Amino acid sequence: MPWTKLQIEKEEVGFDEHKGEDVRKLSYGEALCEGLDQALARDPRIYVMGQGINDPGGMFGSTDGLYKKYGTERVFDTPLSEAGLIGMAVGSAMAGMRPVSIHNRPDFLLLAMDQIVNHASKWSYMFGGKVPIPLVIRACIGRGWGSAAQHSQALQSLFVHIPGLKVVMPSTAYDAKGLLIASIADNNPVIFLEQRWLYKHKSYVPEDVYSIPFGKGVIRREGKDLTIVAVSQMVIECLRAAEELEKQGIDVEVIDPRSLKPLDEEIILTSLAKTGRLLVADLCWRTGGFSAEVIATVTEKGFDLLKASPQRLTFPDLPTPAGYTLENAFYPGVPDIVEAVTKMVA
Repeated sequence: MPWTKLQIEKEEVGFDEHKGEDVRKLSYGEALCEGLDQALARDPRIYVMGQGINDPGGMFGSTDGLYKKYGTERVFDTPLSEAGLIGMAVGSAMAGMRPVSIHNRPDFLLLAMDQIVNHASKWSYMFGGKVPIPLVIRACIGRGWGSAAQHSQALQSLFVHIPGLKVVMPSTAYDAKGLLIASIADNNPVIFLEQRWLYKHKSYVPEDVYSIPFGKGVIRREGKDLTIVAVSQMVIECLRAAEELEKQGIDVEVIDPRSLKPLDEEIILTSLAKTGRLLVADLCWRTGGFSAEVIATVTEKGFDLLKASPQRLTFPDLPTPAGYTLENAFYPGVPDIVEAVTKMVA
């Protein structure tokens, strides 16, 4: 059966963290690996390439052993030439292949912005929809190892700005597999961003092939006092902060958009109609960031729902620092979330 018919077969939208201890749980990397494995087995047009994906670590376990199973013609290591790699991926996608291009860090995608922005995102439009570009570009972002200003940048807002690109940032192992399968099945270029710290987490992941549709957010925690729209790793931080806030009698609702573009505006506005207050938490820079886009959407379409001005919790407009101490100061976490919510509710 053609891979593109997968989403018609089955769409999994729900998520439950509390299915019991006896259920099957995978780590974030294991879930990605299983999704790639099932995709490669199902469709011979799919291939995976990237720097270090055949190493013993297998990109934090997300490509572990796949080259042994499918051969180095379909799962292969690549040279350090991002523009050339994405150019090859775009050309092969136009010719009927379905490439998955994996990059250690999104910083390296800056070297391929001409291919991504001027070509991958536009060819289908320029050819009247007759030339699909089924391309997935994965990149792992975030703190750790003192990666600093040139190796740990949050660039999701750059890609959200470009017409023709879809952008997803799953926060759980369940969503990582389901959104990866949906991305591979899609006929448009998808930027698939993974937060490095999420690889530590495990959650329920079905063995079946399943997909999660783009533009469908999920409520991770229901509440009545304030809505938090949290992206990727910040979902975990906000859920932890919600436990602290509950001790103060503050009940927050945590929404995970899962895909930044397309964005599930309805789930945000529906929540806001209940709470009247909005905080957007995103590990990205403040000026021109995705958080600003969410707030702009809310003020345009739900201004009358607001009881107070929306706020955002982001990086300061500074290059990402290196070193454990500076990273702790730079990256917002549970204390920052608690402080921001307390001020807004007060």
